[in-house]
Amino acid sequence: MIMNNVTTIEQNDSALLDAYSKTITSVVEHAAQAVVHIQVDKNIPNSRTRRTDMRQGTGSGFIISSDGYIVTNNHVVENAENISVTLSDGKKIKTELSGTDLSTDIALLKVYENNLHALSFGNSSQLKPGQIAIAIGNPYGLQQTVTAGIVSATGRTLRANNGRLIDDVIQTDAALNPGNSGGPLMNANAEVIGVNTAIINMAHGICFAVSSNLASNVAGQLILYSKIRRAQLGIAGQLVNLTNRIRQVNELLQHTGVYVFEKIADIDADNRQILMGDIIIEFNQKPVANMDDLYKLLDEKTIGKKISGAVLRQGRKEMITVIPGEAK
Repeated sequence: MIMNNVTTIEQNDSALLDAYSKTITSVVEHAAQAVVHIQVDKNIPNSRTRRTDMRQGTGSGFIISSDGYIVTNNHVVENAENISVTLSDGKKIKTELSGTDLSTDIALLKVYENNLHALSFGNSSQLKPGQIAIAIGNPYGLQQTVTAGIVSATGRTLRANNGRLIDDVIQTDAALNPGNSGGPLMNANAEVIGVNTAIINMAHGICFAVSSNLASNVAGQLILYSKIRRAQLGIAGQLVNLTNRIRQVNELLQHTGVYVFEKIADIDADNRQILMGDIIIEFNQKPVANMDDLYKLLDEKTIGKKISGAVLRQGRKEMITVIPGEAK
């Protein structure tokens, strides 16, 4: 009787493992054709010689349209003189850079080929911790490497190289290594749920991917405009703490605001109602506690539009109106 129970448990475990394996296998079979190996020649400044050295770098990417648009990370192709991709069949093709966005670490490449196998973006807003996550890429130049794990968390943030926060980042324990950058993170339905972008050195099982919703939006804008449209107010600001008295008098929940210490001249924005020394605490009916909040609210939808806001001026809350311009 005991032996029969053990046999049944082993059979159930085997069936479960087989189902998991079949899921991973089917995703890889669908996706691998669209994953590319990226090779770049970069100019790297040499502090010793005060010149630039040409060095080679590698990364991953994936095809999002049959006519040859490829998504990867900005840091993979940044400062590249030459970019080439190798398709899954081994064909190597010279590539054009269509656009980049440093603020989200997303870049778009273009190869002039037709009838390519393309991947579709899934809806990352529906992700839940514990879902299967499958990463495909080329770590250390080892093409078509597959790792699998789960979505560890959603809604994380990462700091981009230009200092701005990348919102809506996915944390996963699917192993990533140098060279995986720019490759797809897939769900069990063979949809892209993220663009693999970063690992934490000395940490185990903590890796990050830019969410598919953010990446697809950026890629779409890069296809249309070759850049990302963002708004700006033409100010320089810094975080400042609010005293308890100021918070109580003005009925504020946040503990900080953005202190305006400079107004930038000759900029395409109407910021006349913002004065030097103001503390911005609200923009477009949303609270502003720091520059990251303000950057997030200054999206392309606010360009050229009258937007209400609030500042603290001599300790009192005052309403203002601004018209953001387009960041160059």
